[in-house]
Amino acid sequence: MSTPPLFLVDELISGHVLLDGPEGRHAAAVKRIRVGETVQLGDGRGAVALAEALSVGKDSVEFAVLARTAYPAPSPRIVLAQALVKGDRGELAVELATEAGIDAILPWRAARCVAKWEQGARGEKALARWRSTVREAAKQARRPWVPEVGEPVSTRQLAARDARILVLHESATSVLAASDLPGQGEVLLVVGPEGGVSDEELATFEAAGARLVRLGPEVLRASTAAAVALGAIGALTRRWSPDVTPTAPCA
Repeated sequence: MSTPPLFLVDELISGHVLLDGPEGRHAAAVKRIRVGETVQLGDGRGAVALAEALSVGKDSVEFAVLARTAYPAPSPRIVLAQALVKGDRGELAVELATEAGIDAILPWRAARCVAKWEQGARGEKALARWRSTVREAAKQARRPWVPEVGEPVSTRQLAARDARILVLHESATSVLAASDLPGQGEVLLVVGPEGGVSDEELATFEAAGARLVRLGPEVLRASTAAAVALGAIGALTRRWSPDVTPTAPCA
C-alpha cells in the first residue's frame, strides 16, 4: 500500500478542512481524490494530519481530520548554500536536496556563477521557481517540514553564519565523516558552481573555520552534490531516525 499523498495547508486545524485554491484543484482534478479516501494534510512546519475526504467539488475537497502527528525538526539542522547554476540544473539541485532532507536553502552568488540573478523582476522570478520547486518536492517526498528558500547571499554572508561550515571540494584530502557533524546546531553545506569555488572564496571560508571535505573519489556536478552529501549525513547522524511525538486523536 502506498503512502497517502500530502497536501499543504496554511494552518492545520481540527474538525473539517476545506482544501481549495491550487491545492484543492490538484487534489480534485489531478489526484482525483474520492469520497472516503484518506490523505495527509500538512502545514509545512512539522504538523501532519490523516484526513478523510467528505465531499469533492470541481476544484476543492472537504476533509475530516482524523488524527494529527507532530514531527520535531531534524537535528542537526542542515542548510544548503547552493551556488546559482545556469538553466534548469539549479532547480534540479534544490529538488534533489529537498527530497534528500535539506532543512533550508540559500542561493549563493558565487564568483564563478554563470547565472547572476540580478535584482529586479528576473531575479525574483528565478527565486520563485526555486521556492515552487522545493514546495512540490517536499510534497512528493511526504515531508512534514518544507525547507525555507532564503534570499540570495554573498560569500561573506555565508562565512559569517553561526554554523559548522563544510565546503564540498574536489581538492579536499578528507572525506565527510561523523566527526564533521555536530549532534545539534546548524551545519552549512556549501556547494559551488560548475566552474568551482575560487581561491579567494576558499580562503574566506577557511578563515571562518570551514572544513573542506569530499564525498569520495568522484567529482560530482553542482546539481547532484548536495543530495549525495545529505545521504551520507543521514547515515552518519540520527536524522533518519527522528523522534515522533503523536498528538491525541482529533474529535
